[in-house]
Amino acid sequence: MSTTTYVLAGGCFWCLDAAYRALRGVTDVVSVYTGGSVEQPSYDAVCTGTTGHAEAVAVTFDPETIPSDVILDAFFTMHDPTQLNRQGNDVGTQYRSAMFPADAEQRAIFEAARERAAELWPGEIVTTIEPLGAVYTAEEYHQDFFAKNPTQGYCLAVAVPKVNKVRASFAEYLR
Repeated sequence: MSTTTYVLAGGCFWCLDAAYRALRGVTDVVSVYTGGSVEQPSYDAVCTGTTGHAEAVAVTFDPETIPSDVILDAFFTMHDPTQLNRQGNDVGTQYRSAMFPADAEQRAIFEAARERAAELWPGEIVTTIEPLGAVYTAEEYHQDFFAKNPTQGYCLAVAVPKVNKVRASFAEYLR
């Protein structure tokens, strides 16, 4: 099996993590920090908005089981790419909508996905495509957060609706 990894930021990484884990063909999801200038940032530091890092996920998938277009279309389904530096009540550059391509091929795939999303969303897509630099794994308690904390208030209020939206839109790819 050959896998591909995309690094994507669309607000709080807990929501992206939970939604991607529901999809067949996704082999791993890691909550990460990327896009900033501080080495080995902590969650507390990233939350200040001064590190330049975004909360993101590294999504690894088998493209023979789930096409890359589905991974990216799900990304644009599970968050609002028209909100600049925020997702709902999560405000700051750490919650920006961004894609971090590993190479020119990924960049072209990401640009095409952003163009598809522009046809579906009213308003301007503000999702940036930024060079993939250093990627730092978030603290262990952020990994698979939703599964570990299903009754936590944020999960119920924010993550569940996003997971449900992905489940409804991509039912043929559910586990």
